[in-house]
Amino acid sequence: MLHRQPYTAEDFPRSPLMFYYEVTRACDLVCRHCRASAQESSAPGELSHQEAMALITQAARFERKPTICFTGGDPLKRADLFELIAHAVSLGIRSALTPSATPLATFDALRQAKEAGISALGLSIDGPGPEVHDSFRGFSGSFDRAMEILRFAEELELPVQVNTSITRRNHHLVRAIAERLTSPAVKMWSVFFLVPVGRGTEETRISQEEYIDVFRTLYTLSGRVKFAVKTTEAPHYRVFVRSQGGDPMSGRSAVGRAPLGITDGRGIMFVGHDGEIFPAGFLPIVCGKFPNDSVIDTYQNHPVFRALHDPNNYRGRCGKCRHRFICGGSRARAFALTGDYLAEEPDCFDERSGGLFSPEE
Repeated sequence: MLHRQPYTAEDFPRSPLMFYYEVTRACDLVCRHCRASAQESSAPGELSHQEAMALITQAARFERKPTICFTGGDPLKRADLFELIAHAVSLGIRSALTPSATPLATFDALRQAKEAGISALGLSIDGPGPEVHDSFRGFSGSFDRAMEILRFAEELELPVQVNTSITRRNHHLVRAIAERLTSPAVKMWSVFFLVPVGRGTEETRISQEEYIDVFRTLYTLSGRVKFAVKTTEAPHYRVFVRSQGGDPMSGRSAVGRAPLGITDGRGIMFVGHDGEIFPAGFLPIVCGKFPNDSVIDTYQNHPVFRALHDPNNYRGRCGKCRHRFICGGSRARAFALTGDYLAEEPDCFDERSGGLFSPEE
């Protein structure tokens, strides 16, 4: 286990906490929300082995080494995956893996990933059973495979972050999904709220009232379940926790695992299969392309990243809200729905439905 000082707000301008590397777009699933519209085989322009190794080497030169998440597509479809993981770990980079729930995710494959140095897995579970989950993932048997991967992780003593995407098809099943997460391998539950990009444009976002219902359920569950609970692309959950009298920095809400205010491009960066550099996977603004452009220089100096680092640059209600430094809204959703990555969060509650927006006095 790698030990390091906690990432703080002072690190925002210099180093990301999370560095997502999409090692391939190849994937056998057809997920309804897929930002990448993944495909059966590798896309043209995928970074070569040498380029991928160089990318990881460069990421290790940030002032603070980020955690790298090997994602896709399905990263298990990349032949040199375990070499890339071992290289990252050899450079002192904590590494995580998000395999797709397909027949490629065997016990042996996960064992090799652990031997290469993976310290955590990310696994998608979008329903309490096969009916909802498999329809969402476009692959019959995906739910059963996900449950099997959980058993493998438990046997291998690999911690798991379960990722659940919330749309109109499953928002009412949040409690039922939580009840299925009984494996001791589950250490974190990340509940993702839809950003309409890629195939996600075909899904329907939930209403403000449904957001409130889901937030209430998550907050109640966070005090009962054995794993931490957090949201992705819904930073206003942090404000909801505070509005309920909770401490958004506490372990109960799980956001205390990182400083409040981490969001797209602010503590996060994403590199695509072909080296294109983005503020986040769901914020498709190309800010450079490796190896021609340095990921370090891009994160620290590109105008888009620099604007995202400072919530005082946000516009509309987000720019006026006193919670902008702990929330700031989803920059990805703002961009997807308005074309302006600094615009106000489209799904923030208005004053009639809970009043999370709170202008400065």
